[in-house]
Amino acid sequence: MLRWVLIFFVVAVIAAILGFGGIAGAAAEIAKIIFFIFVVLFVISLVVRLLQGNKRL
Repeated sequence: MLRWVLIFFVVAVIAAILGFGGIAGAAAEIAKIIFFIFVVLFVISLVVRLLQGNKRL
């Protein structure tokens, strides 16, 4: 998921350098949304892992 964030970030930077403001803004917004989804899923997985304790299979 972080790979997609980096891809959209690079697209936004390149579009901004070339003067495509609308595309740069859209790509930056998509990157932000994907990043926040990643953070939420990461925190949820940490909480679930902590609640499970040291159960090993």
